[in-house]
Amino acid sequence: MNLSSHRFLRSRLKTRHLILLVELGRHGSILHAAEAAGLTQPGASKLLSELEDTLGVTLFERLPRGVAPTWYGEVMIRRAGAALAEMEAAHQEVVLGAAGVGGRVTLGTVMTPSTGLVPAAVQLLKERHAQVQVSISVDTSKVLVEKLRSGDIDIVIGRILDPALAQELNFEPLAEEVHRLVVRAGHPWLGRTELAVEELAAAPWILPPPGMLRDRLTAMFISHGVREPVDSIETMALSVIPLLLMGSDRVVALPEELVLPYLEFGTLAVLPVGLDIRLDCYGIVTRRQHHLAPAAEAMVQALRESVRQGPRNA
Repeated sequence: MNLSSHRFLRSRLKTRHLILLVELGRHGSILHAAEAAGLTQPGASKLLSELEDTLGVTLFERLPRGVAPTWYGEVMIRRAGAALAEMEAAHQEVVLGAAGVGGRVTLGTVMTPSTGLVPAAVQLLKERHAQVQVSISVDTSKVLVEKLRSGDIDIVIGRILDPALAQELNFEPLAEEVHRLVVRAGHPWLGRTELAVEELAAAPWILPPPGMLRDRLTAMFISHGVREPVDSIETMALSVIPLLLMGSDRVVALPEELVLPYLEFGTLAVLPVGLDIRLDCYGIVTRRQHHLAPAAEAMVQALRESVRQGPRNA
């Protein structure tokens, strides 16, 4: 970077540049991004041109309908989002002081902790700081980590799947995720203590979409020289899975806590076979160079305490 570029980024780069970058990433249109950022379309185009001229790269491809970020643009969008998140955290800290008695925390979680650990931690947080606003989203680790990197989320309960991000993110392990074979009550296999993988492969299944769990299941079948089940339904929708199981002899690999009410009520059951499928630990993921606001720090502490208190609290 030359001296004039350094001077621009240090003294002329304004918050409106950052806001425009984020809105361009969200809307893919200069017109709509300008409206969201409170700018005119010519003003937004001028700001974008300033950034591109200063950096010496094209940040967005101009398309017949809208714009699309280049690789450089994606980097700038992510960093702009993170910078705005830092300023929001600073604002919370200045306004609220260091007591952590208010503000907002955005939490993203993978599915399993969303049914026990996260509700318990949020309840603990609200008991201590009722005025803290909590926003929770449930998605895959890949999606959540990208939102974390761009500043849309403060904390992720999930996994870092890309080793290249290890230098950018902190990871504090919380728990393993053990999947067991779940079926309907009265399933003919409930009296079995052993099942061959060949038998499992021939059974009707509910399989997860492509990802870590699907890869583990595929590897299990391949290692025994059999194909994946032919009769399968692909979904991880918890509103659908229990109904599919109760109406058939299908098998699904799930953590018990995801269907615990059905297990306790006796409509679903866990097969008593030693075929546990363990995924890597999930944990607390945060940005390494980001200082959490008081509300987010309080959320992290509540998560740690909820893990120590164990399943009873969750």
